[in-house]
Amino acid sequence: QVFTFNTVEIKVQPSVKVKNGAPMSIVCHADISKSTDFQLKHNFTIFKDGKLVFMTVSDKRDAQYEISMARSSDTGEYECTVEAGGKTKSSNSLHVWVTGMTKPILTAEKKEVLEGEVVKLRCELPEEVPPLHFFFRKIKMNSTPKEKHVFEPYRNFSVVEFSVEEGDNILQFDCFGRRNVKLEFESSVHSNKTLVTVREPFIKPTLNAKPSSNITEGDRIQFECSTVVARMRGIEIILQKNKTILNSVRDERLLKYSAVATLEDSGEYLCKVEQGRASKTTKLNVVVSELFPKPILAASMSKLDENKELTLNCSISVFRKANFSILRKNSNGDIWLTNSRNLTMRVNVNDTGSYICKAEVKGIVKESKPVRINVYAPVSKPTLSVVSGLPEVVLGKPLRLICHSVMGTPPITFTFYKGNEVKKRVTNDTYATFLDENIRQNDKRGYKCDARNNHSSGMKTSNILNITVIVPIGNASLGSIPYGEVEDGSETTFLCSVKEGSWPIHFRIFRKTDREVLVFEKSENADRVIWRKKTMNRQDTGTYYCMASNKANVDVKSHPITISVILAAWQKGVIAAFVLIPIAGAVTLTLWWFLCKKKKGNECSALATNLTSEKLTRQHNDGDYYSG
Repeated sequence: QVFTFNTVEIKVQPSVKVKNGAPMSIVCHADISKSTDFQLKHNFTIFKDGKLVFMTVSDKRDAQYEISMARSSDTGEYECTVEAGGKTKSSNSLHVWVTGMTKPILTAEKKEVLEGEVVKLRCELPEEVPPLHFFFRKIKMNSTPKEKHVFEPYRNFSVVEFSVEEGDNILQFDCFGRRNVKLEFESSVHSNKTLVTVREPFIKPTLNAKPSSNITEGDRIQFECSTVVARMRGIEIILQKNKTILNSVRDERLLKYSAVATLEDSGEYLCKVEQGRASKTTKLNVVVSELFPKPILAASMSKLDENKELTLNCSISVFRKANFSILRKNSNGDIWLTNSRNLTMRVNVNDTGSYICKAEVKGIVKESKPVRINVYAPVSKPTLSVVSGLPEVVLGKPLRLICHSVMGTPPITFTFYKGNEVKKRVTNDTYATFLDENIRQNDKRGYKCDARNNHSSGMKTSNILNITVIVPIGNASLGSIPYGEVEDGSETTFLCSVKEGSWPIHFRIFRKTDREVLVFEKSENADRVIWRKKTMNRQDTGTYYCMASNKANVDVKSHPITISVILAAWQKGVIAAFVLIPIAGAVTLTLWWFLCKKKKGNECSALATNLTSEKLTRQHNDGDYYSG
């Protein structure tokens, strides 16, 4: 008995898209080939989203999983597996979509609430499987519903809270659900509408102003804010203007606040009553009319020299009866000067500042705009100097000058001149600086500066400052006579010179062998220096170079020259005599000996003996000789 699975197929009746509540069948069919017609038991297993939902054993090649009322929870991937005679075959997966969701059920925790409380709602989607989206709506007459969204990944219900606000009377709530199927969203119908009644914990407050909301500054105004409350505990009344709290009371039905009215008190006032989360407000607009305008302070002059006379006058247009005072502004508190509308005084520099006057009528005090008074002391003769100290500058470097006046009221305007040419103007307190970056070698123009402020005496001019321009050293060179080789004991003259450079110039000559040795040093008001070394010896052999520097503080080094000290002519002769005489004697003796060998031996011996005796006798006679 031989068989084989050809295919295993799965299908849905009536279709893969089924309406919620309609019947649905999942059919599994096995296509099998047999060698003969024999009975074969088939084990059918149907899975949904990988979970077993149906299993049966049959000798037929078809199995059917019946669902009498399809729900959205039946949506998913279906697959069937058939096992027979030890062989197993599975179908492809098939997606089934049960369209339409069950109607959600909405319940409210309370049917009646107070303003400021919250309404707790629960929305449930029975027979639906998470993840699910829930949408709650708060519906109020003649307004757009407020909506809240909650995602529930693990349960088929959700709970939210809506706050009850001022003006909420009768509220309706509903909800609906939404799910995601194959990247498509499907929404349920809306739930039943739930009705919630709202009660006021207190009435909207009343705000009054006495004697009226239109008054004149200087009059006393009183505000009264009240409400009717069901429960006194936790009630709070607050009076505000421009978000500034003026007064507040707790556990009381009435708030009172009074003040002497000023122009600044005009505006909108707000009375707010709060209890828990509930809040109600009432607004009142107040207009305060001007009793008298702000005073005006006038000065005889705003800029004047010290020891001059200053007159200040305080006045009010179309109003004369007032209490006046004149003060000078100060960071630590205004300084009182007089209780009069007029003030005359002789000023000094310390009187510089801002002045105001005040006018008082019926307890209302008004202040004028400040008037700035500047008292000037004359500038002193400025001094002009170089910031670095000495009146000199290195060619190619900038020159920074400072002009300073010891005395004089700021601001002071400083003007810098090079010759008669204006180079820079600066307004500062007591000094100013100028940077001249165009320094020339032969520029003979002097510098000066003047200082001026608002004092009537005019400007003061400094003395002329002459600047020495220091030219840096350029191209040092070293030479010698004789050059190269010098006889031992002879004189050598070294010449170190520069192409350019301001005097004095400091010259130094070094000899370099295994180390550098300073052999000569001198400062000259010249562009060269000569060093005569009287006696040269063998230790003076080496490499020589010179370095030159001046006030520019830059050392310039020459190319090196090499000096070799050799023997003098007479020294060479002495050495030659000592070497050649012994050689000549040895040659003569050898020649004599060679000639004697040709004659008779006795004659040579006798002659040699005689020569030796004669030589010794002559040597003894040349000086004292004592024989042992």
